[in-house]
Amino acid sequence: MTPGAITGLRLREQVEVGVALRRGGQRSVAPPTLVPATLRPTEVEARRSASRWSGAAFQRRVLGFADSACATVAIVAVFSLLSKPSLALGLACAPLALSLFKLAGLYDRDELRLAPSTLDEVPRLLAMTGLVVLALVIVQPALLSRGVTGFQIALLWLTSFATITSGRAMARSITGRTQAVERCLVIGDLEQARRVRDRLTASGARAEVVTCLPLAGDDLDDELEIPLFVSQLILEQHIDRVIIAPAAEDATGGVELIRMVKAAGVDVSVLPRIFDVLGSEVEFDEVDGLTLLGVRRFGLRRSSRLVKRSFDLVVASAGLIACGPFLLAIALAIRFDSKGPVLFRQLRVGRDGKYFEMVKFRSMISGADALKEGLRAKSEPGDGLFKIVDDPRVTSIGRLLRRSSLDELPQIFNVLRGEMSLVGPRPLVADEDERIVGFARSRLHLTPGMTGPWQVIGVRLPLDEMIEIDYRYVSNWSLWLDLKLLLRTVPHVLRRGNV
Repeated sequence: MTPGAITGLRLREQVEVGVALRRGGQRSVAPPTLVPATLRPTEVEARRSASRWSGAAFQRRVLGFADSACATVAIVAVFSLLSKPSLALGLACAPLALSLFKLAGLYDRDELRLAPSTLDEVPRLLAMTGLVVLALVIVQPALLSRGVTGFQIALLWLTSFATITSGRAMARSITGRTQAVERCLVIGDLEQARRVRDRLTASGARAEVVTCLPLAGDDLDDELEIPLFVSQLILEQHIDRVIIAPAAEDATGGVELIRMVKAAGVDVSVLPRIFDVLGSEVEFDEVDGLTLLGVRRFGLRRSSRLVKRSFDLVVASAGLIACGPFLLAIALAIRFDSKGPVLFRQLRVGRDGKYFEMVKFRSMISGADALKEGLRAKSEPGDGLFKIVDDPRVTSIGRLLRRSSLDELPQIFNVLRGEMSLVGPRPLVADEDERIVGFARSRLHLTPGMTGPWQVIGVRLPLDEMIEIDYRYVSNWSLWLDLKLLLRTVPHVLRRGNV
């Protein structure tokens, strides 16, 4: 694809090209006036609103201040607890932490991301705080009369990590409330633009899609018009970020188009369709100026399966012990609320296509399955999954259990039996599973999970998108990914994301 692939940009004819995306639908944007031919990218950047840049700089300063303050407080507090007060050591920690975090890119990532997350930084923060503590241990003999033990070093590391991580999360929360919403222009497929808009809304990111520029065909006599038009559109619509979302047949995203948008002086994000197949777990390999992508083979090795299973057993056992009395109370409430068994058992498709009985707390009246066909027309997604928002078969206790996801708790027993995992692809019923064909069935390579990647998205998804997300989860599995999804499940449940 070349810049000439943008359709409908004949500025001389002043045709309509933009599509403004709003929650209520879409409407056309009046075409901008022709920009002077002398406009250069540097002039475009100079004419942009300064609020975006000042906002990004403000966020970097707040993060830096939070890191410095938290690191100093953690060091001073731990050494004071050990009867080794040293304000000098604490103050020396601040510039050291700032320097290492800067080298690790922890202050520059937010400008590249639409939804910055402290949780995504946890592995890097753990490593960087370890380096900070290591440096302090090396210099501490010059500042303290007595050395520190291994336990004290570990305590120092964990305290610094926890304090700095909490401080960064709080700093982002504060700056998120003060910064203006980032205005985005999507250049590419209209369906992808709607998808980006919906996901940004559901994720709570401080960004919105205000305009879309479709791509198709080759409809320009003079490709030099394209940079001028896009630059003018960015200025007139006060665009902060351009998202390039090509159609499926143009998986590269358009090298020339990306270069052109970068020259317009705004942040750029690309929605590369190729990662729907590759996943995000890739390694960049430089071979004498030739850049290659190293893609991990599909599936888990035996050692990875052992790690995942061990993690499931430890966490599920601890959860069962902690929630035992609570499970008993729920069982008694169900028994008194309506007739029928406490547990609901349903045949689901598990790993490698094998069937198993998934257990849940019963949330419907007895014989609910017999009424399913009569209610199929009210199914919410409407293209493969059966789910109704206000299902008349749900009992009063069942409605409360569903809103809080407590009806899923008995699946801990499925986890202990090895039929399910804490995190994994969602197990489907037989008629839904029959709709999945071809390579998409490889999602069943892993044991299905109580929670998973699409359960925490926050919006209802059609079956085909859910299958794609499950496939990418299997392709990119790591223990940290499972832990991160478990942590993200907690706020999702607390805000009643299943309603």
